[in-house]
Amino acid sequence: MDTLSNQDYKSIAQKHEPKRSTLKNCAFAFLIGGGICLLGQAIQQGFMAWFDMSVKEAAGPTGAVLIIISVILTSIGVYDKIAQIAGAGTAVPVTGFANSMCSAALEHKSEGYVLGVGANMFKLAGSVIVFGTVAAFFVGLVYAILGLQGVHHP
Repeated sequence: MDTLSNQDYKSIAQKHEPKRSTLKNCAFAFLIGGGICLLGQAIQQGFMAWFDMSVKEAAGPTGAVLIIISVILTSIGVYDKIAQIAGAGTAVPVTGFANSMCSAALEHKSEGYVLGVGANMFKLAGSVIVFGTVAAFFVGLVYAILGLQGVHHP
């Protein structure tokens, strides 16, 4: 029985691996990710125009609407198809975070709400939450050391 060396296996696998166009992937990520951000900006402008909100007041509802859209698209299987084309373009905005939470919840719902959904939906998104918490701590620490106490200087 012949056995393949690691080198032989790698060369055979590389021959059969689909070619990826880095430029095309970057373009799709930029365009679709930018489109998501453009949609968010349009939603924010809508809140500001229709409900006479300031930029700060419209930020929360805008994020909520984007999250709801992402969860709906994930639930009906559309968001994952978009993500296959866009790659990182759909992972970076808040919609990507909502998608990862919703996907995990849908995948584990058969195990029950507590041990299935509750225990597993943070597995993919947990690192994002930890990074955000640690980053916020260090930013707060810098503010405290510099004596800024939450005052933003333009």
